[in-house]
Amino acid sequence: MSGVRHLWIARHAEATDDETGLSATGEQQAALLGERLSGVPLTAISHSPQARAVRTAAIVSGHLPGVPVRVADELDDRFPADEPAASAAMIARFTGPAPTETHELVVTHAFQVAWFVRDALETPESRWRDVIPANTGLTVIRYFPGGRTRVIVFNDLSHLPEALRWTGSPPELRL
Repeated sequence: MSGVRHLWIARHAEATDDETGLSATGEQQAALLGERLSGVPLTAISHSPQARAVRTAAIVSGHLPGVPVRVADELDDRFPADEPAASAAMIARFTGPAPTETHELVVTHAFQVAWFVRDALETPESRWRDVIPANTGLTVIRYFPGGRTRVIVFNDLSHLPEALRWTGSPPELRL
């Protein structure tokens, strides 16, 4: 028996200039993301080994008591087209139907969020560059038994007040 996998994907919160942690804005973004997800029946949080993703996941998990948090090297900040084996490993680990219905959060980087969306939409590999998520933008993809996949939402920022939105995006995309 297989179930629906609900993959909740978030880009890490805004990092410090040296990327060794989160800025004050990033700390706020991560806390608000945690509040937003507090009603979701998450079964796990996986995150990139990079400090900005580690800290984002730690803050989010503070709002989700009892949900296990684990590092996932597959979610590391890599240029997907340059490392096809790593991108394939990420897709293999986190996508497709699950043995039972699951809700998992992954905290990763812009390139990896874009790759998940590109894969779900079955678009050419070159199209991932056209997907630009903001910091703590929330994307949800559902993987159904039988292979059907649906992107439910992309880059949802409704958990953030206007002043905290669109960080990590090019200036022309900031609304």
